[in-house]
Amino acid sequence: MAKVGYARVSTQDQSLELQIRILKDAGCRKIFSDTAPGSDTRRKGLNDLKQYLRAGDTLLVTRIDRIARSVLDLQQLVVYLKEQEIELRATEQPISTDSAAGKAFLDMLGVFAEFELNIRKERQLEGIAAAKAAGKYKGRKPTATPIKNQIIVMHQNHESISNIAKHCNVSRNTVYKIIREQFK
Repeated sequence: MAKVGYARVSTQDQSLELQIRILKDAGCRKIFSDTAPGSDTRRKGLNDLKQYLRAGDTLLVTRIDRIARSVLDLQQLVVYLKEQEIELRATEQPISTDSAAGKAFLDMLGVFAEFELNIRKERQLEGIAAAKAAGKYKGRKPTATPIKNQIIVMHQNHESISNIAKHCNVSRNTVYKIIREQFK
């Protein structure tokens, strides 16, 4: 039975140091971490953590919003941990998955974390709309036409999407978007 920690910050501008120190002080022998949005469930540190945890372990986080930002993600994680016989605890919040009251409080914190995320997104969209109305926000520059033509030619030559993206130094999503636009 080991205490295993997980720390997360959203951006490179933020520091993991404080969370890691708190988790070490709480007795964690091993700590996994990520620098990624909480809404991204494909975090490497989180996936490595899940592979590392064993039955009887306790997963420690400083706050619930460090591990999940949506109620659904949190509930899926709690179900997964329960199936694996792993307890979830937070150092700064009185929650634990080993009691009904702890689980109820955990669910409430998950609701508030998701609410906070949604409010932040709404404010961001409002700010973008205001900037567009004032003519200050132009959005991302469109992909240059020569690159679009190159992507189309490579696709017609049956190159893989990954190879096209790598060769043209664009994302796979950009390649898919350009290909879709070609057929409109």
